Order: sequence, then structure tokens, then C-alpha cells
Amino acid sequence: MFKQTLLAFVAGVAMIGALDAAAAPGAPAAPPAKLAAFMDYSFIDALTASESGNRIAWTETHKGARNIWIAEAPDFHPRRLTDGTADDGMELAALNFSPDGKILAWTRGGGEGNGWANGMPPPNPASAVEQPHKEIWISVAGGAPVRLVQDAEAPLLSSTGQLVYLKEGQVWTADVTGKEKPKKLFYDRGRVGQLAWSPDGTRLAFVSRRGDHSFIGVYSGPDHPLTWLAPATAFDGNPVWSPDGQRIAFSRMAGIAGPLASSLVEAPNPFSIWVGSSTDGTASAVWRSPTDLNGSFPEVPGGLFLMWGAGDRLTFRAEMDGWPHLYSLPAAGGEASLLTPGPFMVEHVAMTPDRRALLFSANSGAAEGDTDRRHIFRVAIDRPGPTALTPGTGLEWTPAPLADGRVAYVSSTPTMPLRVTIANPDGHGAHPVTTPEGDYAANGLVPPKPVTFTAPDGLLVHGQLFMPPAGKAKHPALVFVHGGPPRQMLLGWSYMDYYTHAYAMNQYLASRGFVVLSVNYRLGIGYGRAFQHAEKAGLAGDSEYQDVVAGAHFLQALPQVDPNRLGIWGGSYGGLLTAQALARNSDIFKAGVDFHGVHDWSLTPGLASRPQRYEQGDHDEMMKSAFDSSPEAAIAGWKSPVLLIHGDDDRNVRFDQTTDIARRLAAQGTPFEELILPNEIHEFLRYDSWVKADTATVRFLEDKLKP
Repeated sequence: MFKQTLLAFVAGVAMIGALDAAAAPGAPAAPPAKLAAFMDYSFIDALTASESGNRIAWTETHKGARNIWIAEAPDFHPRRLTDGTADDGMELAALNFSPDGKILAWTRGGGEGNGWANGMPPPNPASAVEQPHKEIWISVAGGAPVRLVQDAEAPLLSSTGQLVYLKEGQVWTADVTGKEKPKKLFYDRGRVGQLAWSPDGTRLAFVSRRGDHSFIGVYSGPDHPLTWLAPATAFDGNPVWSPDGQRIAFSRMAGIAGPLASSLVEAPNPFSIWVGSSTDGTASAVWRSPTDLNGSFPEVPGGLFLMWGAGDRLTFRAEMDGWPHLYSLPAAGGEASLLTPGPFMVEHVAMTPDRRALLFSANSGAAEGDTDRRHIFRVAIDRPGPTALTPGTGLEWTPAPLADGRVAYVSSTPTMPLRVTIANPDGHGAHPVTTPEGDYAANGLVPPKPVTFTAPDGLLVHGQLFMPPAGKAKHPALVFVHGGPPRQMLLGWSYMDYYTHAYAMNQYLASRGFVVLSVNYRLGIGYGRAFQHAEKAGLAGDSEYQDVVAGAHFLQALPQVDPNRLGIWGGSYGGLLTAQALARNSDIFKAGVDFHGVHDWSLTPGLASRPQRYEQGDHDEMMKSAFDSSPEAAIAGWKSPVLLIHGDDDRNVRFDQTTDIARRLAAQGTPFEELILPNEIHEFLRYDSWVKADTATVRFLEDKLKP
């Protein structure tokens, strides 16, 4: 299916900065004036609370130095747990508390889908002479961090304090005291994922991925064979235990037979929710989605959010009314009740400790532009009607419920970077528990303005407009296009590091005299399922490109803009659209910066291979459409200069997408520059890489559009 292929190829992607190909080797150019000030923000991520609600933890990255912070009841005064100072590109992620909050585990190293687990070693963005490892670290009762094991991921702590993790697709366990040697917990023929401990910590549910199907399994100890819950030819996932530990709920999706379905037209992909016995494996469906497109398994970041609440009710996210919303149904079966009606999307879902309510973020509210913001809401699990906890013109996300009913979350404003904030149960009394690190030049930022414009086919498109300081002369302008494509740029700092960086860069470019329009083109999230799953998009016809051109015309019509000095920049899918713009409309776009973009869909691994069977489906038609929808199909019209930026260890968009376009541009004499970052991945792991990229981006765009 086109959408699955597209998302698998570019999932988790985004956009931002650029590099300096013009600088002499070994003598990098100094950053432009005040660029360092605009990059001097802290990014806060992975906010999580213990099941008991008495402790919270999060990661903070500042100028490449990554650290973990913790805070505990009752005052939740923050304390830095680690002492990272180096810009080494070693990510801190997968924070996991034991249910009582006494033990915290996390991973250090790796990145981009943990490619080492698929036969690739962890990335080495700092070009260290020794190969880095992905490690699991722990801290017991807030004590000093201890490195426990390496070449491992996905740590999970039980209610008894037992640690399990994944290593080479299998489940291992390690003693948190470090006294015993780590060992494999059990053997499974598949690749294991989605671990879930039973409430009493004696059994472990997991997903066994086996290529064209997957099973839900249960490990009950060394003296018991694995139990399989109603095994079938489907894709089973998202196991969640009942509070009494006797049952497991899970999702089931049959999938679509590839050769029998068109790759160019979306087909329904319905799913069901099952409940089974954790002891004998018997299970039955308690709910089935509609068989139309809206009943398809949600392809919104974060997935299903299947949870087991009080009163023996299940909650989950689906798009049955055309929007990603929360639903509830009895675990015994019945109709699913819509909990969050309205034209908005639900994200970042957490269940309160009493299991009676859900906390979530959504782009809903009364203020102008809330479609491009996020706020925190609460809703009971058994009746509709969410309550807004954080209305206003700021942004808030990733709610973490606390034991006393308060809620922690990450907040920001258009001019204030990210902070951990705690509010009362009703949302009042909000106060930050962290302060931004560094001397951030907030006086150089301006709140972007929400704007809309119409594509040639009549679709309404949203964007954020960044205006430079007022002046008499007309300004050069830039279109910015995000990656993904299931992403959304916001009226402020993003909950994703890649887009937070892009927001800072758009602010900086505006301070340098550019009018910048960030375009939320079709295929993105935040505007409903039909918008995200647009017809004739991507390799099926790139209908999303017309939104980019519409944004360019919007800019050209502004009285502050010189219509003859318009450029474009973006990364990943945004790089694809940047290349598309330069190839198809060099008459409009006079320069561009293309970060790790896709340039020929037909180069995509797995896409170009013919089905290994007699039935070929529409493979030939799909391959032709893929190439015709690519920038390289229109390369003869590419006249405008471009800066190409790519890390050569990219595990999302293959590096040959850039080598291929560079050779084609050189062959026809189109001016281009390139900045290649050895050993960097798709989402650059080092601050130094972003400094080089941003410096080169600003210099290139100013040279071409502000001569």
C-alpha cells in the first residue's frame, strides 16, 4: 500500500539547517552573527512518571550535552542525575521507572531506529576511534548512575524490580545490583518487541515479529513453555495487562496482500481488539473497526494507545470520525464510545494512577491558531467531554500524571524554550520546575502568525509566517517544508528535537531579514485523516507539491516580499519537496537548501524489487509513477543553485539519494554545493553538526538571495 510504503521509508523524519560546502577544508567558517544565541536553547524530552506518580524524569540536551533529570514528591525539586558535558552524539532515551519509582533505567547511545539491531552497529557521529555501544544504565533510589549492560535496548522494570531488555531481537534479564551475569530470559524464533510485565511482575507479555505476521506471547517462568494468544496469520501487537493480571488485551490487523492491492490507491486496513487469557491463550475479538478508510489502523505517530482502565474498560485511539480520537469500550465487548469529539487530533496519552481518566495533548482550544498548537486535556474513561487544563497561546504536551492528582508536562511559548511544568488537577497554579539553560536571546524572537492559503485544487493549507524587523526595502523570502511527512510545524517550539531546531532556525532567518513561511502541506498531521492520507500524493502523484507552490504564491503577494528573491529549504521529505521545487519551478524558487532529501522514489529499497511471485500487481505502473513523482524526473528544468547536506550514515534516507542527484546536477551544469557529514545519521546527533549545517545554510541563502 502506498501509504505504508511511504511511511516506512520516511517515518520519523523531519527538517532543519544546512552546511558549509564553500568553506575551505580544515578551516570552517565562523558562525554568522548571533546564530549561537538562537541555538542556545535546551531541548526537553522523554518526560515520564513512575506508575506510583511519586517521581518524574526527563532528558535535557543543551549544546550537545545530554543529561537526565529527576524530581520527586512532594515538592518535585529537579536534580540532575547525570553529568554529561561532551557533544558526543550519545543519545539518552527509553527512560523507564520501576512501578514504585525506586529504580530508573535508560539507554545511552544508538539512534534512528537502533539500526544495530538489524545488523548495523550503533552510529558513531563523533568519529571515535573505538566503536560506540548502546548501553543500559540504571539508578537505584536516585543514586549514582551505573552502566549495566551494552549492546541492548528497551529496558523494562517489573514491580519486583526485575529488569528485562532486548538484545539482538531476544529478551535478556540483568540483576540491577550487578552481582549476577546477564542472561537470556527465553528463546523465541521471531524478533521480540513491545515487552509488558504483568502487574505482579511474574509474567512477561511480548510481541514476536515473524515477517508477514506476529504473535502475542507470554513468558511465565523457566519451567513453563511460552503461551501464545490465539495465533493467526495477522499482525498482533500492543499487549496490555488487565489490572488483576488474568487477561491481556491486544490489537490485531490482518494487513493487505501486496500483489493483490494497488500501490497507488489507499485501501482500508481495518483492525480489531482482542482479549485473551494469560494462562491458556484462548482469546476472542471484543471489538472490530469499520471496514472503510476511517476504520483503518491509525497511522498517526504514537499509534493505538491501547490501555486498560478502571471498571474493566479498554481505551484506545482511532480515526473512525476522520480525526485521531480516544474511544472506550467494556473489556467484555460492546460498542466503542467516542470520548473526545471534535475537529482536532489527540496525542501523548497517559492514564491517571487511579485508571479513571486519561490525560492527553491536542490541537484544540478557543484561541486563534490552536490548530497549530498543543494543550493538555483530561477526560474520564467512561464518558465523553474533555476538560482543557492549559488553554492559552502557549504550547503544552506529554502529560505525566502525579499521585496527588497534579500533572507534569512540557511547556513553552513562542519566545520561551521548553520547560517542565507542574499544574494542579484543574490546570491552575502552573509553575515551571526547570529554567532554560544558557543565555537565550528571547528578545530576538517574534511570535509567528498563523496563516492559511488555498491550493489549486481548493484544499485549505495552514502555515506559520515569520516576519523580519520592519524595513523600507522589500525582503527576500523562504518557504520551509517539514519532513515526515506525518508531522506538523507549530506556532512555537516543537515536541520533536528536529523541529525545535527548525523553529529556532526559522526565527534566526527572520532576524536576518527573510520572510519565512513554514508550510504544513497535505500528508501532515493535525488536520484530519483525509488531509494526512491525501489522494495522488507522494509516489502516487506528489499532489502535496501544489501546497508548496501555493505557499510560494502567498509569499510573493505580500507587500513586504520581493517576489523575485524567493528560496526554499527543508529536510528529509522537506528535502524532497525542496528538490521538487527547484526542478519544477526554478522560475519561482531561486535557491534552495536540501537536507537529506529523497530525489528518486524508484531507488527506495524494497520498492524497486519485483514481487517474488507470478502475480506482479501494478508494480510497473507504480515504478513509473514513483519516478514521475520524483525531482529527478524534472531535473532538466533545474536551473537554480542548491546546497545539498547529508550524513553518510543516514539510516532513514539512503545516502545514494544525494550522490545520485549530485552527479546528475553536475552532468547538466546546474550549480550546487554540498556538505557531507561523515558518520552522521539522519537526525544529526551532534550540536557541532548542526552548527556547521546552520552556518552553511545561512551563508548560502544570503549569498544567493541577498547579494
